[in-house]
Amino acid sequence: KGLNRQQMADRMAREFKDGWIVNLGVGIPTMCSNTDIGSVDIVYHSENGVIGYGPVLPAGQEDVHLVNAGGQNVSLKPGAAIVNHADSFAIIRSGRIDVTVLGIYEVACNGDFANWKVAGANGGGIGGAMDLAACAKQVFVILEHATRDGKPRLLSQCALPVTARGVVTTIATNLGLFKPMGDRFLLRAI
Repeated sequence: KGLNRQQMADRMAREFKDGWIVNLGVGIPTMCSNTDIGSVDIVYHSENGVIGYGPVLPAGQEDVHLVNAGGQNVSLKPGAAIVNHADSFAIIRSGRIDVTVLGIYEVACNGDFANWKVAGANGGGIGGAMDLAACAKQVFVILEHATRDGKPRLLSQCALPVTARGVVTTIATNLGLFKPMGDRFLLRAI
């Protein structure tokens, strides 16, 4: 089985560099804010306008007005800000996000990814993923290495509707850390 979800997020968070503005998407990526990465100073950004937040808070300690992209109650770090939705997307669209970390369904070795619609579903919700994929300086993704029925999620090309093409730079799964190389994946850590 490899790493659990928090361990996958911990591994990805160790890729963050000091001073980065990091957008964390819904799902496993939100767990990155729980990771102690020592003296590395990160500003976590959420599409809903919470800028500079910290770990998810346990029950009884939460402020119901402070949530990340996944609706989990988070803490605020010194210097944090709350901005409106339009300003939050202005930060994204102006290219100020150093990296976005997205939860996805599948990724191709050329850097394409799919995260908004599963096979056979009516509709889907692309959300802010396309803005983040187009405007963040880097796109990191986290996903389980295989589906529940054992099918691979790291593919030669995406089978699901693609969210963005050629943008993924780093992939974390429960089995390792990978880099898309165009025609294959490079295993960076196991």
